[in-house]
Amino acid sequence: MNNKNSDLGFSTRAIHHGYDPQQHQGALIPPIYLTSTFTFATAEYGAGCFAGQEPGYFYTRIGNPTLALLESRMAALENGQAAVAFGSGMGAIAATLWTLLRPGDEIIVNRTLYGCTFALLHHGLAEFGIKVRHVDMSDLGNLRAAISPATRMIYCESPANPNMQLVDIAAMADIARQHANIVLAVDNTYCTPYLQRPLEMGADLVLHSATKYLSGHGDITAGIVVTRQDLAERIRLQGLKDLTGAVLSPQDAFLLMRGIKTLALRMDRHCSNALAIAQYLQTHPLVQSVAYPGLPSFPQHALAARQMKLPGGMIAFELKGGLDTGRRFMNALQLFSRAVSLGDAESLAQHPASMTHSTYTPQELAEHGIAEGLVRLSVGLEDIADLLADVAQALATSAQCATTPASLEGLSRVGTTMP
Repeated sequence: MNNKNSDLGFSTRAIHHGYDPQQHQGALIPPIYLTSTFTFATAEYGAGCFAGQEPGYFYTRIGNPTLALLESRMAALENGQAAVAFGSGMGAIAATLWTLLRPGDEIIVNRTLYGCTFALLHHGLAEFGIKVRHVDMSDLGNLRAAISPATRMIYCESPANPNMQLVDIAAMADIARQHANIVLAVDNTYCTPYLQRPLEMGADLVLHSATKYLSGHGDITAGIVVTRQDLAERIRLQGLKDLTGAVLSPQDAFLLMRGIKTLALRMDRHCSNALAIAQYLQTHPLVQSVAYPGLPSFPQHALAARQMKLPGGMIAFELKGGLDTGRRFMNALQLFSRAVSLGDAESLAQHPASMTHSTYTPQELAEHGIAEGLVRLSVGLEDIADLLADVAQALATSAQCATTPASLEGLSRVGTTMP
């Protein structure tokens, strides 16, 4: 097929981009190159490969045909020039930051970040002389005021893990472009390129924990960086090859491509299920607050509608009674599994303060907008009536009171469009 045809739809590219069966003996499914090293016809050709003067593969840590197809496909979906695959999302983040930052540089990050990213910044980069500055990026004035001559990167998640705060990516890109040496990096794990494409809004790099929605099946760990060609090569040859060695296996690359084929279908279902649950939660008397971009009550709802195709499959909410009530709720769940990670077919529930964000001290949790009683739901692909029934019975158990079944009536028919 013609992979240069940008008019092809998202799912068509997710299934076909970069692969011609007739170039692989007619195999409909791309082969897996399970080899760590590659042979050379001549010593001269091998030397040319190592020098970057000849095309070809010589060692899977640097490149492999299965990984190359995955990278090409992800670049096409994010509308970037090139991509680099890693063995985990943290491998992708670490390799990118170690490649692009040096002692004396400054990185400005959003108020709220995934716990392991926070730990990497403060227990890794900061200890090696890189200044880390947190600002609340929901107010762009904070970002403008924080930029200094030492600033080399602006880094954010949108939505942020776990409190769902958004950033205006296009506006941040405009600010970054006013400074020649600043790179804007956006973690797009929650949205995937199906819901949001930060590069099209002006970002320089997009990062993913591909373990999550891109894979969608909870059976691999993987990471992806998508950016322009020159940055991708630097990250590959420094951050991946030399600094982290966080290589993705060809088998896992194959599984990841299999997951990406159904990404659009899965995200539609994740979003419709999450919207129905968020709408139910906000009406329940035990629920203190719900953070979900698809709700008109969400403070950044207009921004979500502008830069996200759909509101996503993640919900953060707090129950009256705080941490103790939240624990009772989680322990009462029967269909939702108590587990970290997100984006699987199975619905998951977790408590960020004691799980994914346990690297934060209690004071840091408060400073960075993560309530101790916050519960995070990754809404899966099950039948919505069953998910709603599970949430309802868990809330009833938590409150030690009865919940009227009629309160669920009609919620299974909620659509996927962002109101």
